[in-house]
Amino acid sequence: MQFADDTTVVGRITNKDESDYRREIDHLVAWCTENHISLNAGKTKELIIDFRKRSTTHIPICINGSEVEMVDSFKFLGVTTTNSLSWSTHIGATVKKSQQHLYFLQKLKKFGMSASTLTNIYRCDRESILSGCITAWYGNCSAQDRKKLKSVVNTAQHITQTYHPPIDSVYTFRCLRKEGRIVRDPSHPDSALFQTLPSARKYRSLKTRTSRHRNSFFPTATRLLNDSPLG
Repeated sequence: MQFADDTTVVGRITNKDESDYRREIDHLVAWCTENHISLNAGKTKELIIDFRKRSTTHIPICINGSEVEMVDSFKFLGVTTTNSLSWSTHIGATVKKSQQHLYFLQKLKKFGMSASTLTNIYRCDRESILSGCITAWYGNCSAQDRKKLKSVVNTAQHITQTYHPPIDSVYTFRCLRKEGRIVRDPSHPDSALFQTLPSARKYRSLKTRTSRHRNSFFPTATRLLNDSPLG
């Protein structure tokens, strides 16, 4: 018997109708059963994101007779997502872990390790974790959280005595790189979101109704591309 690992089902509930969402879960359970894959309901979590002023009672999901636990936050592929889409929990944990690693970087410096080696260690270890999945969360993180991230980069610069790109520059670079990959791949499911204007020199801006949507990846990437010299 095999076990399903890192499997996620995402569903949208519209007009209080959960039938499509629950049907999708039933399809997953049936597929796993047919393919001799076991779903562990005890390790499965359900996270509900609901921004309505009046939220309704949600009946828990059941898998093979076992009720799935409903949680306020969940860590998936290294990123902690909360039911309010606040990224403070994720950033707080990342910054704390980064500060611990910077302590060891400081120790290596005292042992006489060269600046270039210290820089390579930081960029391969801390910078990659500090900016992991940054296109998903940085646009909507708070000013206080951005200040914490900036502090980590500044401390790393002090230890290595080498310039490191600011975290917002890393975010801009990652957005443009990711957007470029999508645009160059017509088969990508999100390629239709990047449509050129009649002039073919700029991309059509996406309509947004909330600041959360406006600061998310796709609208931000479009603005960055249109503002860049190559846009």
